Amino acid sequence: MQYETKVLTTKYQKPDAYGALSMPVYYTAAFEFESAKAMGDAFCGRSMAPSYARIANPTTTYLEERVRQITGATSVTALNTGMTAIHYALTAVSAAGLNIVASKHLFGNSVSLIRDTLGTFGVEPRFADFTNPAEVETLIDDKTCALFFEIITNPQLFVADIKALSEVAHRHGVPLIADTTIVPFSTFHANDFGVDIEVVSSTKYISGGGTGLGGLLIDYGRFDWSQAPSSALQARTKRVGKKLAFTARVKTELVTNLGGLMTPQVAYMETLGLDSLDIRFRRQAETALWLAQQCQQLPEIKRVNYTGLDDNPYHELSNRQFGPLPGAVFTIDLASKEAAFDFIDRLQVIRRATNLFDRKSLAIHPASTIFGLFTPEQCAEMSVLDTTVRLSIGLEAGEDLLEDIKQSIR
Repeated sequence: MQYETKVLTTKYQKPDAYGALSMPVYYTAAFEFESAKAMGDAFCGRSMAPSYARIANPTTTYLEERVRQITGATSVTALNTGMTAIHYALTAVSAAGLNIVASKHLFGNSVSLIRDTLGTFGVEPRFADFTNPAEVETLIDDKTCALFFEIITNPQLFVADIKALSEVAHRHGVPLIADTTIVPFSTFHANDFGVDIEVVSSTKYISGGGTGLGGLLIDYGRFDWSQAPSSALQARTKRVGKKLAFTARVKTELVTNLGGLMTPQVAYMETLGLDSLDIRFRRQAETALWLAQQCQQLPEIKRVNYTGLDDNPYHELSNRQFGPLPGAVFTIDLASKEAAFDFIDRLQVIRRATNLFDRKSLAIHPASTIFGLFTPEQCAEMSVLDTTVRLSIGLEAGEDLLEDIKQSIR
């Protein structure tokens, strides 16, 4: 089936007693069992019954199953934020004494997670330019536990050659972990490009209206975890097999011990968001492309950065990997930081807010917000400029957004 049909026909784990067309929200912390044996089977993973809502909830499990059906993944874990998904993915593969080779062009908190949080626990961060696979390869050794990058970086909008990175990673027996938030899985199929683990901030396109925080951790079951340098993963391969060790560690250790499972309320809203994800994305991305083209005609704007534009240096690679609509976000550069602030302050239709892919269009100055705690030297190393404004395009009429940009910039 096509995406639109598949997303609307995924069956519940159990038939609903009342035949509800929307999965009910299970507002409960605990579940009753028919017997002591059934309770033990649930707690020890011998049955699919939920044992406790910190570990599993039927509403959350249904969202996971819908995403699994859509993506063709082996397993999906729904978590309470996108950062939790990144944290669990990297924690599952790492250990003290190992290293993560990561893109130096990452979202600010992803950088600090790897450099500061995991670094405190003895995981060595190694940053590279992931648009240069040869540079990435020079940093890999027998202690490397993952390559981690964003398919289109935020806010630089650099594009890596994903298949080339996959070849590098797998030549060294290292999993490739990708943050694919910027292009939804209705359009970009990570598994086709050799991605082993996909992380998504479902707060963005899937939520669709900024109604709740969520993250998805998607395991395609393609990596042989017996090669992993992590002793915890190697031990699990002996119990669950070479392909399921990562999922087993996430679901039976990290979710249980760290308590980051997505709440049923958010899972319900994101299940509804999946229904209209593709049509919303296409409308937003089409508007973003048109608006970026119009902004190129405004002399006050010094640069428009969107990989869907014909003159973008990443256009050909972006089109090959993501098609003609590579997301609904682009950036503009103005003459100075002061000009960028003045532009944002005068906006009337576009909202001054963080987040991406809300139904409303949003504007932010990344250097002073997302990267506000980094030094100027660090920002320069990550290609984050004071002159840049990031625009996330919503569902408003493109003409009205353009008029708002014109009046604000002039």
